[in-house]
Amino acid sequence: MDTGTHVVMGIALGGLATLDPVVAGSSVTATSVLIATIAGSQIPDIDTVLKLRNNAIYIRNHRGVTHSIPAVFLWPLILIAVIYPFFPNANLLHLWGWTFAAVFIHVFVDIFNAYGTQALRPFTSKWVALGVINTFDPIIFGIHIVAIIIWVFGADPGYTFLTMFIVLIGYYLLRFYAQGKVKSEVKKLIPDATDIILSPTMKFHLWRVAVINENEFFVGSAVGTNIEILDRFKRVPVPKTPVLEAAKEDKNLSAFLSFSPVYRWELDEYDDHYEVRFIDLRYRSNGHYPFVAVVQLDLELNPISSYTGWVFSEQKLRKKLSIIPS
Repeated sequence: MDTGTHVVMGIALGGLATLDPVVAGSSVTATSVLIATIAGSQIPDIDTVLKLRNNAIYIRNHRGVTHSIPAVFLWPLILIAVIYPFFPNANLLHLWGWTFAAVFIHVFVDIFNAYGTQALRPFTSKWVALGVINTFDPIIFGIHIVAIIIWVFGADPGYTFLTMFIVLIGYYLLRFYAQGKVKSEVKKLIPDATDIILSPTMKFHLWRVAVINENEFFVGSAVGTNIEILDRFKRVPVPKTPVLEAAKEDKNLSAFLSFSPVYRWELDEYDDHYEVRFIDLRYRSNGHYPFVAVVQLDLELNPISSYTGWVFSEQKLRKKLSIIPS
């Protein structure tokens, strides 16, 4: 989820914690728990700072180690070590329990996005991405804001947020139902599909669709259960040629391949260099595929320039590569 949603989730969890008699019976514990649940709902995303280095490191590591099973247990200890000295009279066990809940919920809700997490590390580095909730879901965010406002106007926080979380569970189940209906319709349209990848959007009824069968990639959209195929590409395996093997050694392309489950590739040869481009098919927007990895090599297969990330025009891509268009 996005930062704002994680913040309001932390506030909601802090309010829910007042149903705990130990928390409700101590203002010191209640205050420390609220601070800890807000901090705990944020701290797994501390790896966002990796973006300051480069996109390759960010893509390869974001929602990786910081969202792993060991991290879920480590983050509460780190937060308590920082928070508890300011609230020495707080109940340490209950402070830890609610902090752990905040961290766990952060990681748990992230698996419902199309981006997903590596939440099962160290057992597997596979990305867990259920693809039912957009990174920012205005309905989820709005429900939290309404519940917080109700609390501000004097309602009991515990029962207010308990009711809110029950409503959210129902909403998540509704999203799974909607996703299942779309997948069923895609199956009818492309019965030999071997993989169907749906990416939710901020609009409840709108989904991005990427489908794989033995010979083709299909890219489309779904409005409700109405499926429209917008692009079709022949599925061409990546050959083991010297140019492509050299390109795969580049950190940007390597990061892209570690993350993207469905892509097509292009190879262009110019007078003085090669250009290899891999294009993620999940994020078609206005006829454009913005998530790419591009590697340029000289004729001796030495790297010249490379980039991976989001670009929405060829001109901006060329600027990222710091080259003059051919």
